[in-house]
Amino acid sequence: MTKKQDGMNYAPKGKPHPVVGEGEFHFAAIGLDHGHIYGMCNGLIEAGAELKAVYDPDPEKVKRFVETFPQAKVATSEEEILGDPQIKLIAAACIPSERCELGLRTMEHGKHYFADKPAFTTLEQVDRARQKTEETRLKWGIYYGERLHVESAVFAGQLIEEGAIGRVVQVIGTGPHRANPKSRPDWFFNPDCYGGILCDIGSHQIEQFLHYAGAKDAKVLHSKVANYKFKDYPRFEDFGDATLVADNGSTFYFRVDWLTPDGLGTWGDGRTLILGTEGYIEIRKYIDIAREPSGNHLYLVNQDGEFHDDCSGKVGYPYFGALILDILNGTETAMTQEHAFKAAALCIEAQMQAIRIETA
Repeated sequence: MTKKQDGMNYAPKGKPHPVVGEGEFHFAAIGLDHGHIYGMCNGLIEAGAELKAVYDPDPEKVKRFVETFPQAKVATSEEEILGDPQIKLIAAACIPSERCELGLRTMEHGKHYFADKPAFTTLEQVDRARQKTEETRLKWGIYYGERLHVESAVFAGQLIEEGAIGRVVQVIGTGPHRANPKSRPDWFFNPDCYGGILCDIGSHQIEQFLHYAGAKDAKVLHSKVANYKFKDYPRFEDFGDATLVADNGSTFYFRVDWLTPDGLGTWGDGRTLILGTEGYIEIRKYIDIAREPSGNHLYLVNQDGEFHDDCSGKVGYPYFGALILDILNGTETAMTQEHAFKAAALCIEAQMQAIRIETA
């Protein structure tokens, strides 16, 4: 399921690193509208979780899912899974506008929730989720995969924590994607369903900024969106960018788009540049164009010299094990709840404030 040409079905696989024993942590999947569910399940299984069941109203989606995860029992309804006392966590990648309601139902049944990004498409949904987590003390995890499921991105965070580039001054992020319009469902082109480009793929970018900058909050200074290419889908947005400043003074610019050319060997040349007071880092996540077809390249320049690391297979994906342990122990080591919600809210604010560029 690791398809480098197709970002919607890109599902990284890592080395098993279980944090729990056999039978100690069961989860289920509900909602298979986006292929990210495969990466989410991979990460949890590699951390020792056991995938017990799956449900989606579309039998074809379920058929494909159990071909990859035959251990998952096919449930006849959502209620069958939510009523199973053995299942601790629900992983979900339904249509983005429906993810909040599923999360609320999940927590009403006493289970933790792990949603694909964007977990929300409106600020009202974020507020309802906040209230529900405060009421239940359950975890509402969000799969910000462009940091959590990319080893070079994980390593960049570790280097920053160690002080390799000093204080972070600015982050620049690019999140280009290949549209593949003929293979996309109808909801993909409807901003009421996916939230708009800054809410959708922009959520990865804003989460990374908050994490790398060590910020708790930020302000959207400017944002804009456009449809330059896909005129057959007039409400679709194939380009967006925004500028933010964090509460600690770090600044951020990001650009996201659906304009990846077919000549690129992967679905998108995602990169992040992180400038610090003592050096800088560049992450080439999925490819090093015209040099290496592999991804996970990290470049570091600081007072000690110039360095390159191929991080593939060397760093792992610690988020998933940390999430499982947070659920079992009531801790917040994988990602704080406030960080997850703040990134989600800021991408919606950027979308709401965006100027729409009208193009011929």
